[in-house]
Amino acid sequence: MESKSKAKQKNIVTKRFFFQKDKFRRKLAPYLFVLPNLIIFFTFIIVPAFVGLLYSFTDYDGLSDLNFIGIENYIKVFTSAEYWRIFSNTFIYAFGVVPLIFIGALGIAMLLIKEIKAKGLFRAIFYWPTMISFIIVGLTWKWIFGDSFGVLNYMLELLGFKAVNWLSDPTFAKISVIVGTVWARIGFFMVIFMAGLQSIPTSYYEAAQIDGASKNKMFWNITLPLLKPTSLLVLILLLIESFKAYPLILALTGGGPAKATTFVVQYIYEYGFTKGELGYASAMSVVLFVVIATFTIIQFKWTKGGAID
Repeated sequence: MESKSKAKQKNIVTKRFFFQKDKFRRKLAPYLFVLPNLIIFFTFIIVPAFVGLLYSFTDYDGLSDLNFIGIENYIKVFTSAEYWRIFSNTFIYAFGVVPLIFIGALGIAMLLIKEIKAKGLFRAIFYWPTMISFIIVGLTWKWIFGDSFGVLNYMLELLGFKAVNWLSDPTFAKISVIVGTVWARIGFFMVIFMAGLQSIPTSYYEAAQIDGASKNKMFWNITLPLLKPTSLLVLILLLIESFKAYPLILALTGGGPAKATTFVVQYIYEYGFTKGELGYASAMSVVLFVVIATFTIIQFKWTKGGAID
């Protein structure tokens, strides 16, 4: 009897051990699945970010040894009139791009979730530009907006109008890059809005119709409030994209005329890799990061993190 009791106790201990081991494996499994992404994120995002922060306190030029100079680079950034002129260019660009894409993408998404003929074709047409390289988009719009060879000026002259200096006039150059960006990115955010709109239960709209609510009231009282998390996501992504704009503008205007369309990322690239002032370029990158992070935090606070009231 004693041997049977010991065997039973041993069996219970063994089962408990394997149960705890299986429980540990189940807890560990999700982390193993995300481990490759974490390694990539740490290697190519976190480590370079800390290296850039380190460089921002040096006069590193990419070749010589690191020489720490304290906050001199940051003083240079905050006292540079040219940097803040470039930053204002970026802000004007973002101020034009963000609301246009947000409103346009939402409007198109609302149209294309309805039962209309060939809606699949229209969805593909609007989404197609997002699959094209920004360099190709920039070159395409350069052929459209070109001052002497552009298709748009050719059409204007055929209609009896004067040609417009789309790419050599500072104001029209800014308009050109905004138009090119809206065309290239509106389809991507249209898809995000479509996903958000289709997640709203149709029963809400049916109940509102029974109560006699108009389409405008349903939009303002049902659609927009329930679309709040999606709207926050779109705004954050748009803001980050607009402040990081570079390849499309490089191909379309090259940053001209007279740096009217030179934005912060291009300016950082020029100082870091053309002029060899990696320390100063790193300081400008840190400032840009802080500005984007500040705007993102303000959006989260303002929208309560996308929470639906």
